[in-house]
Amino acid sequence: MNRKLCLIVAIGAAVAMSSCSKKLGQFKSDYFSVNPNPLEVVGEKVPATVSARVPAKFFVKNAEVTVTPYLVYNGTETASQSYRFQGEKVRGNNPVISYDNGGNVTIPVSYDYVPAMDKSELELAFTVNQGKKQYVLPRVKVATGVVATAAFASAKSVQPAIAPDGFQRIINEKYAADIMFLINRANIRAGQLKTDAMEELRKEILETSGNASRELKEININSYASPEGPEAWNTELAQDREKNTVNYMEGQLKKDKITEFGELTKNFTAEDWEGFQELVSKSNIQDKDLILSVLKMYKDPEQREREIRNLSNVFEQLAETILPKLRYSRITASIDVIGKSDAEIKALFKSNPKELTVEEILYCATLTDNNAEKMQVYDQAARIYPKDFRTWNNLGVTQYVAGDYDAAKANFQKALSLNPNCADAKMNLGLISIIDKNFAKANEYFGSAAGAEGLNDALGVYYLKMGDNAAAVRAFGNSRTNNAALAQILTKDYSKAKSTLAGINNPDATTFYLMAVLGARTNNEAMLLSNLRQAVRLDKAMAKRAAEDLEFANFDLSKALN
Repeated sequence: MNRKLCLIVAIGAAVAMSSCSKKLGQFKSDYFSVNPNPLEVVGEKVPATVSARVPAKFFVKNAEVTVTPYLVYNGTETASQSYRFQGEKVRGNNPVISYDNGGNVTIPVSYDYVPAMDKSELELAFTVNQGKKQYVLPRVKVATGVVATAAFASAKSVQPAIAPDGFQRIINEKYAADIMFLINRANIRAGQLKTDAMEELRKEILETSGNASRELKEININSYASPEGPEAWNTELAQDREKNTVNYMEGQLKKDKITEFGELTKNFTAEDWEGFQELVSKSNIQDKDLILSVLKMYKDPEQREREIRNLSNVFEQLAETILPKLRYSRITASIDVIGKSDAEIKALFKSNPKELTVEEILYCATLTDNNAEKMQVYDQAARIYPKDFRTWNNLGVTQYVAGDYDAAKANFQKALSLNPNCADAKMNLGLISIIDKNFAKANEYFGSAAGAEGLNDALGVYYLKMGDNAAAVRAFGNSRTNNAALAQILTKDYSKAKSTLAGINNPDATTFYLMAVLGARTNNEAMLLSNLRQAVRLDKAMAKRAAEDLEFANFDLSKALN
């Protein structure tokens, strides 16, 4: 080997040895980029991706580096998962970075969000193992701050589901009695006016007279003839039965001095084929399927009758058991039963709540908008009617609104124990589960709460907490709430979010703060300042939040906060 070649080999060996034996140099901040920067809250997490471009001649061949991303805030720090990278001469399964060419590495990070993280720095810590040596390199700051707008998502602002009362101030009741006629006769027999049904009908009508809680709205008379014989004769017969029944009823009302009865209506059916078919289908007649097939096959009344009469044995059974039941007039009284007025219900609740039915006491709670007063009513309802699941669920709703989530949870569970199918209680327990950060349980409850009022809003918050903002938008639909507007902001539908916030009936500090965020994101300073000023007026704590909020980093907030 000539001297020149030996020199080249020696130099190469020296370089190779130096690339292994020298210590790894200090990482520089411009080697790294972070997406997003600043970091952002997504659901309950603060996720990001750190990308590194390691230059050539930097990463020594026998070095193994452990990178630990730390989020540093308020005198403390939280570590994300560590990642390892290695040089070409390290035995291991970690990503390899070339000494000669450098390389790219990706480090995913994620933190459980806490509000103190809003003002923070993302730092990378490096521990190097090289041969038998281990040493630490200086940390590198790669991102500053966390945008926490998504943290406004709140189950506490969702209206829990009230189990509705069944109170009806006016309940319509119908009482009916039949007057039966002999074949081909329209005269009313005395015995038909003394049946139990007729006596009960008359009693109910009499009780409406002079009774402010009962009103006779209508008396209706329907008269029928059985479908046998000529249609013209049956028409005349049904009309006569109607006439005689009306005359009787008018005479009886006059005799009983009933003058207020709304309207007396009448109608007749010449041949009651519909009633005939119903009675046959419910009968034990041996050939009833044959009769029903005839009815289905022929629509002409005369042809129907001929075909049925041709079934001689069958017709005899019909004449004995079915046709007599179709010769009648039915008198129906429609009576409105009028319940207690609002004033009467409220007065009775104060004086003697036990005199109220469960429907009335549940309804009583709807007569006030004051949550404390509602709570008193539902508390009494649960004491008086402890077996009605609605009393416990609704008491829990008022406790939820008052912020007593432990008490609310206990009463929602009590309601569910009384009615395991109560969708309202399941939805409400789902909201409690979100507050407790038990999202798997929340999903379970919501999955079996179909039909509960407000379920879509509850699901919307659940999806926000899961970081699925698009699903949240779909769940909220056209709901006009802070949570719905937040989902639209996070999916960058700013026009829709503005419309949603403007449509909220009772805007609060959060409503105006989110409108200020919209102003910042759309570079509308006037919108930002005016709404932030209103948010701070309603909640002084918003001033400190805004001062540290990176949504407003490019704006002078002094006009709104001072």
